Amino acid sequence: MTQHNDVPPQILPRRIVQIVPSVEPGRGVEAVAYHLEQEWQRLGIETARFTLVEAHGRWLPDPGPGVVGKMTLAARVFWFTTVGSFMAARFLAHQPRGTVSVCHNDVLVGDVYVNHGIVAEAMRARGHSLLRMVRNPLHLFTWLRDALRYGLGLHQRVVNLTGVEDGILRRTYPRVRPPSVVIGNGVDTDRYQPDPEDRVAYRRRLGLAEDDAVAVFVGHEFGRKGLPVVLQAMDGEPHDILHLVVVGGTPDMITQAARDADLHGVGPRVHFVGEQLDPRPYLHLSDFMVFPSAYESYGLVVLEAMACGLPVVATRVGCVPEVIDDGVNGIVVEPSADSVREGIRRMLTADLSGMGIQARRAAEDHSWSRIAREYVGMFAAVLSEKAR
Repeated sequence: MTQHNDVPPQILPRRIVQIVPSVEPGRGVEAVAYHLEQEWQRLGIETARFTLVEAHGRWLPDPGPGVVGKMTLAARVFWFTTVGSFMAARFLAHQPRGTVSVCHNDVLVGDVYVNHGIVAEAMRARGHSLLRMVRNPLHLFTWLRDALRYGLGLHQRVVNLTGVEDGILRRTYPRVRPPSVVIGNGVDTDRYQPDPEDRVAYRRRLGLAEDDAVAVFVGHEFGRKGLPVVLQAMDGEPHDILHLVVVGGTPDMITQAARDADLHGVGPRVHFVGEQLDPRPYLHLSDFMVFPSAYESYGLVVLEAMACGLPVVATRVGCVPEVIDDGVNGIVVEPSADSVREGIRRMLTADLSGMGIQARRAAEDHSWSRIAREYVGMFAAVLSEKAR
């Protein structure tokens, strides 16, 4: 594993091609590619994209909820992995000398592969991993595909988002051939920042008083990201004053989670707002975030919350060990109801304003400008090797 310092590069790529199903602002891998593209362009580097459109996959719809949505997602992954790999190789063959290609998803070509998560580790963290893998053919396909990716050395570099993830990668795929580096994700500190005005207005929309204690949970996969644990932790004193705003989830997931909240006797204090293109209003109205995830390759939502001035109660996953200083800008907990309950208790009695200031300062150290320059520093070595 190699580290690259944030220094001005000696060699700039002529062009950077990103390989990803789509590039767009918002959330997820697509947003990572978007922010990197914007920063590289500011450095004067030409950029290009190879997306599902270039792979002639425009006919594949966006995944929706339910079984049909899972089948659609599987079709997109399979298409971008197979047809996409073939067509991306042809696309890259026509790029000018001095081009560096960065693959974020599925496709099995590219100078650099960014590891945005290891499916086997996500299953292992939740328990009964073999059953979960067998039950979902897409998980098996992804595991086998990436075994080929890492074992055959299809890329010159692998980027892991944290040092912990680098270790997990080598434990899961012991025959990783490409050298790996650690470069985290960034956060848009201009877009994500404290906004006291939103706090009052959006609390009113949800029927919340200005002095209510409010936590926010943001995540689509309720089970893996720990919502059931949070609901259990809210059951009983001193948390009978806490409201929880839940951002994300499909209608089916929300229905089940609402039933669980009622079973724990906390239903009236849990407010489901569904999937949101912009989570900022719900971050702004909250006092802190609670995020006891079982596994994250990075957990960008933690940084987004901190950039909005929210301290975070979170488990030791993804970026948490690197950005949260326990008791200073957040609380680190274990993925159990008892531990999360204690973390919430500590947060409710803490100086939230002071912790929020420290959370914002920590987020400011992870700007996209800095992250983009770290990539460019690594590209210099890739270009030097390609020129040999």
